[in-house]
Amino acid sequence: MARPEKRRRSSRPKAPVRRSTVLAWDLHSVLRRKTSILWHAIIVVAAISCSWLPTLAQTTGVNDVHVQPREEEKPQDAPKVNLISSTTDLNAHVRPLKVDVDLVLVPVTITDPMNRLVTGLEKENFQLFEGSSAQEIRSFSSEDAPVSLGVIFDSSGSMSSKMDRAKEAVIEFFKTANPQDEFFMITFSDEPEEVADFTSSVDEIQNKLVFAVPRRRTALLDAIYMGLSKMRQAKYPKKALLIISDGGDNHSRYTENEIKAMVKEADVMIYAIGIYDRYASAMEERLGPQLLSDITELTGGRAFTIDNPNDLGDVATKIGVELRNQYVLGYRPSRIVRDGKWRKIKVKLLPPKGLPPLRVYARTGYYAPAE
Repeated sequence: MARPEKRRRSSRPKAPVRRSTVLAWDLHSVLRRKTSILWHAIIVVAAISCSWLPTLAQTTGVNDVHVQPREEEKPQDAPKVNLISSTTDLNAHVRPLKVDVDLVLVPVTITDPMNRLVTGLEKENFQLFEGSSAQEIRSFSSEDAPVSLGVIFDSSGSMSSKMDRAKEAVIEFFKTANPQDEFFMITFSDEPEEVADFTSSVDEIQNKLVFAVPRRRTALLDAIYMGLSKMRQAKYPKKALLIISDGGDNHSRYTENEIKAMVKEADVMIYAIGIYDRYASAMEERLGPQLLSDITELTGGRAFTIDNPNDLGDVATKIGVELRNQYVLGYRPSRIVRDGKWRKIKVKLLPPKGLPPLRVYARTGYYAPAE
């Protein structure tokens, strides 16, 4: 009799074990189903996100001044831009900016031997030549017209000791502005950055300038490229760039010859204030003054070289006043050939008697339409 009782006692725990085992397998099955559902949900969300990526790439705000070196290949369906096709063939242009052949406008600045602005001259005091052919001056103006103006501000590391004065110079420059003028600003160190879009608010530009901090190297040529590209959005015919920098270029992807070719195509006057150390150690610093001088003269603008940052404000004011007191000569070419070639322009002065020798600053030419 003891055996049967022993078997009954030993068999009783087996039932709960089987029930717990079944329960454990049920829970395991539920967890597997939930995990499967979760993974399916993750896959669906990932697929939807991927389908949105092309749309996001198209709608994301793009800073138009991302500079891309021309040697990089672009997709065949990419829109053409106003760039030189290669570094070796500087005469090959892609959609160059060309002047309306019906009326060519030439801004002119006149200074005396002491570099003072000369105003009050009349139409009869000027002669215009396209190539070797004299042109009839059809329009003449010396009135202050609204300007679309961009400031290209050097924020590289070498500007550390000059940054405060340079910022003050920009403020002084804007004091000469008219209410109708529009402005934008680009800062540059290792690469250029558009920090303020076109605006008529001087305060907005000044507020953005506060955050300019000196750092890294100098991509001056890339910044000029960005400024010229931005000028395609200008609303006024009169356009100008003001460059404030303390040295030459040492970090750009565009070359000097490429930028010069682009400057010739653009209908933009360029002024520059160069703040140079007297004893520049690097080669690019020693070449800085000549670089800015060559670029500005192509446009009819000027480069001012100073070695004392305290003079920045006065020079900036001088440039602002000069922009407001230019002569604008207009002519229709006597011989129109739509060949897309460069047309040289020469402005000669017939000054009134008694004046000292005067200097003429004017654009050097334009590209005729190709068709």
